[in-house]
Parts: sequence; C-alpha cells; structure tokens
Amino acid sequence: MNILVVAAEVAPFAKVGGLADMTGALPRAWWADGHEVAIMLPLYGSIDRELYGIVRTEHVVSVPVGYWTEYAEVWHGKLPGTEVPIYFLRSAEYFDRKGIYGYHEGFEDNDRRYLFFSRAALETAKVLGFQPDVVHAHDYHAAPCMPMLATQYRHDPFFARTAGVFTIHNMAFQGMYDPVRAMEFGGFPPSEFYPSSWFEHHGSFNAMKAGIMFADKVTTVSPTYSQEIRWTSEGMGLQGALQHRASDLLGVLNGIDDTIWNPRVDEHIAVPYDATTLQKKRINKLALLRELNLPCEGASADLPVIGMVTRMTQQKGIPIMTRPVWEVLQQGRARLVILGSGVREYEDYFRRAQDQFPDLVRFVTGYNEPLSHRIQAGSDLYLMPSQFEPCGLTQMYAMAYGTVPIVRAVGGLADTVVHYERTSGTGSGVRFHDYDESAVAAALDYGLGLYNDEPHWSTLRTNAMQQDNSISVAARRYVEVFSWAQERLP
Repeated sequence: MNILVVAAEVAPFAKVGGLADMTGALPRAWWADGHEVAIMLPLYGSIDRELYGIVRTEHVVSVPVGYWTEYAEVWHGKLPGTEVPIYFLRSAEYFDRKGIYGYHEGFEDNDRRYLFFSRAALETAKVLGFQPDVVHAHDYHAAPCMPMLATQYRHDPFFARTAGVFTIHNMAFQGMYDPVRAMEFGGFPPSEFYPSSWFEHHGSFNAMKAGIMFADKVTTVSPTYSQEIRWTSEGMGLQGALQHRASDLLGVLNGIDDTIWNPRVDEHIAVPYDATTLQKKRINKLALLRELNLPCEGASADLPVIGMVTRMTQQKGIPIMTRPVWEVLQQGRARLVILGSGVREYEDYFRRAQDQFPDLVRFVTGYNEPLSHRIQAGSDLYLMPSQFEPCGLTQMYAMAYGTVPIVRAVGGLADTVVHYERTSGTGSGVRFHDYDESAVAAALDYGLGLYNDEPHWSTLRTNAMQQDNSISVAARRYVEVFSWAQERLP
C-alpha cells in the first residue's frame, strides 16, 4: 500500500509533543511491513539540514493559493535508520522562522501557512509520481487535505483511487480561522461556508471540523478517547460533527517505537537492562541523580524518584498535583525530577519547589530528548495526572523502562495502565479517577507505599515491562482502517 503522511511535526526533525513521535514511528513500522511510505513536512528554519542530511531536489512545486500561484521548494531526507523518504516543503515566507507554531498564541498567519502546506503536500505527491492509496493527515494543521482531496482532487485521475484518513491527536487544538481568508487561501468556494456547513463552527472556519466531515475515515489515538470526544466535553464543541461521523470514527491506540524507547538498546542511558536485570535500573537512577547534582550517597540513594516529562499546562493536570507533591516533598518521602515548559505560573511553581527543596527537586526547562530517556530509566515512579489525555505516550515509555506510572484514568491512560492489586499481583501501575488534589494525594500515597515493598514492587515493575505497546500493533491496525477507507470510494 502507498501511504502519504502529511503532518506538521515528525520526530526527530520537528517536535512539540506526541504527534511527532507517532508520525515518526508509524512510517517506520509500515516500511518494515513492506508498505511504500512518503512523508510531507514543512522545512522549518529550526530543522538542522546538515545533521539529518537534508538536500534540495530539483523540484519546485506550483501551489494554487486562492486565485494565484505560490511555490514550494522540495527538499529530501530519510527517517534515520530507514529508507523511508521524507520530503520537506520549503517556503521562505511561511517556514523560515523560529519555532513551529509560534509560542503560546501562535503565528498570525498560521491559517495561510498550513492551508498552503496541505495543498503543497498533494501537489508534491503528483510531481514526485507518488500515487497514494491513502492520504493520512494528522491534526488540524493537515486537516485541509481532506476537503481538498474530496473536492478539488476527486476527479484528478492521479488521486482517483486515493482515500483520505484524518487522525485526531488532540481535540483542544482545532485551527479556527477567519472564514473569508481561509476559504480563499484553501481554494474553497465562498458559497460553501454557511451556518452548520462542513467548514463552519461558531462563525469561524474550523480546520478540524472540515477534516472530520470530509475524510473517508476518522481516527483518534485511543479507544476511550474516541468515546469521550463524542459524549463528553472532551469533544470541545465538535460533538455534533463527531456523532455525524460516528460510523466512520475509530480509536486506534498509539504505540511506542521500541527501536528507540527500549532500555535494552537505549544509547542515552547509563547501562542497558530488561525485566530480567531490573537491578541495573538502580545504576541508571544513581547516574541521573549525579547528572542533576542531587545527593546519591547513603540513605539518599534509597529515596524514591518521581519523574515527569511534560508540558506545563492545565491539560497535564498541573493544578491538581502541586499541593500533594509539595506535601510529599515536605515529608521527605520522595524526590521530584521534572523536564518541561509551558505556562509561566507552573514553571515558577517548580522553580520555587527547587529553591525550597534543593536536595529533592530538579526542574529542567525546554526540550531535551536524551534527558527524557534518562528520566524514564532513572525514575521509580512516573506521575501523569492529566485532565484529559487523548492517548499519551510517556506512560508507555515509563512502563517499558520499569518505571511505575501514576495516572488519571482518562483517554489512553485508561486504555494502557491497569491498576495494581496487591491481592492478585496484577496490574501495571497506579490509577485514580477524580480530577482533584485528594485523588492525586491518595494515588501518590499508594504508589510510594509499593516502593521497595516486596514482592509487590518487583511484580509491579515486571508486569509493566511485559506490556506490549509496540508501534507495530498500531501500524497494522491503521492499515486495516486504510483498507476500509478505500472501500468507501465510489
């Protein structure tokens, strides 16, 4: 099957969150299974072309934008360790700038940038002669590919047998734009925008809604989230559109790339280990403490480490964890190692915690992929108290590394983490349900109570490491969805 992946993030080239991990991992798995894959990604100014061997091709693609034509240079690279081609679309006006989306509020021209990118991706496929069986568009940035494919390209012989599949990674970000600008830039007739049309939501052009309505199949990143967005406020106002497409909406649980996130082969950690050599995890713990200049001698070495790699946002549950974590630190029951950035108020909280508990807390801001691996390998517990979580990958990383996840049972967290029961010795982590401080406090208390309490601690960590969350499972499920999408074609 020929699969064209269109996304605004692909790891390791451009990453803000889990979207990049999935768009980098799925093509590897498809390629390993014998499928032909091509990836389209903007050539952001922040991408290191020399590091990744990205070279310019002879192709300059004409891109219809409104009633005029713009152009995209086509650059070429490969996913590291594979022969999967990735095509970088360069526009100096749109992408030669710092960052991907623009910090916090986003760039003012994101509407034009991603409508251009969506159209350029389809035009580039034609120029390259890569005739896709399916266009797999991810999140609102690439969502315009779906109405473009269904209307503007439906009668193009090149795309006559091409299905469109739209994957929602997070309903919170929808691409709400001025309708006059968006309809013009996308080449959509103004008459197609009206109240309750497939482009309209609360008077704005809604890119995600258009992706949902025009796609042949719609997927989300976990089965539980696929239900939550239809029936609860997690649909973020688009419950009606999702209900309309309910028969074509599926939840496909994300997976992890175990060629990268695997303690047996991880080059970023101090020593490799697996479920049969869990004692080596302690070596990684001590190495992490030394790296972060935290005490690691005597009794300090036995204090549990709670790790977090997260965005500092309300979605990630930061408001309900601050007091319970502070109390744990005051009691000297654990240490906290956290990597992340986001809302300044939350960042300031963790800076104060580090100042207040200099021997217990380390807060590192920004993006640091190698350190995120070492936090997973060196932590004992991993805290993830999300308000909502479409899927989440870091809890899967934690389990793969024998780090016990403490999660709120929502979305993909509910699908991947089973609460540990002392009586039966079953379960892979600690779960709680209520979105409040007392629930976090109780979950922390339960998790810390399991720490070094044998045989439970060894059983729990072994259970976690035996979970099969491989990306190959998700990749094969997507191929099934792609086949079902093709069956809808006329």
